[in-house]
Amino acid sequence: MIIPKSNEEIELMRESALIVSKTLGMLAKEVKPGVTSLQLDKLAEEFIRDHGAEPGFLGMYDFPNSLCMSPNAEVVHGIPNDVPLQEGDIISIDCGALKNDFYGDHAYTFEVGEVTPEVKKLLKVTKESLYVGIREFKKGNRVGDVGYAIQKYCEDHGYGVVRELVGHGIGRTMHEDPEMPNYGRRGRGKKFIEGMTVAIEPMINLGTRRIEQLKDGWTILTADRKPSAHFEHDVALINGKPELLSTFAYIYEALGITSDEEDEFRQKELIL
Repeated sequence: MIIPKSNEEIELMRESALIVSKTLGMLAKEVKPGVTSLQLDKLAEEFIRDHGAEPGFLGMYDFPNSLCMSPNAEVVHGIPNDVPLQEGDIISIDCGALKNDFYGDHAYTFEVGEVTPEVKKLLKVTKESLYVGIREFKKGNRVGDVGYAIQKYCEDHGYGVVRELVGHGIGRTMHEDPEMPNYGRRGRGKKFIEGMTVAIEPMINLGTRRIEQLKDGWTILTADRKPSAHFEHDVALINGKPELLSTFAYIYEALGITSDEEDEFRQKELIL
């Protein structure tokens, strides 16, 4: 059952989402060759707690850390470790925070130093597909409209769209109804309603869409071991239109990137 949120609840969710956004912005300065994902995980946990929240992933379903850290061919749910990042790697950092009984949850795939043009294009298209999908999260549409838009955009570029892992509703629990696949058929699935809140998160592979799971019970990686990209935003349906609760602006500020990609999805001005 979809759980719509009041305006007051959405503002509490925005606060939780922005803690995640600020955490990712802090980490953006730290992602570089030689650093380990475990070091980044410790920094994130301290940062989240210092901002009056709790790490959303730590202990959830017995996950052992605060961040899901998934480099290169790992799609999602990678466990932080002591292996140093190397020049040319990419790494998806998925972060959650719990504050005022509401969750924030979003992700960004970072470049480690200079990456190949092929990988850079994968990241660009995957992030673009996130906004292509968000654009379809509006009054009168259904879950399949978002999934179809993401799928078509990515498959038109020759990429594999993961089927087994999906976005989701979010609120007082991390995973609420509805599931938000990155594939689908227009006009199918549950209808979007005012006040609903979701996490939309394309997981797109350079090669095959097929995936495997490691024996650790968590890490998902591509079957052909080619790179995978992952970007995620929290979005609310307000006045019939998508409203971003999260932002990549803190990441862009840290990396010196100028972007207006989020502007069309903000009815309320973002104050950094």
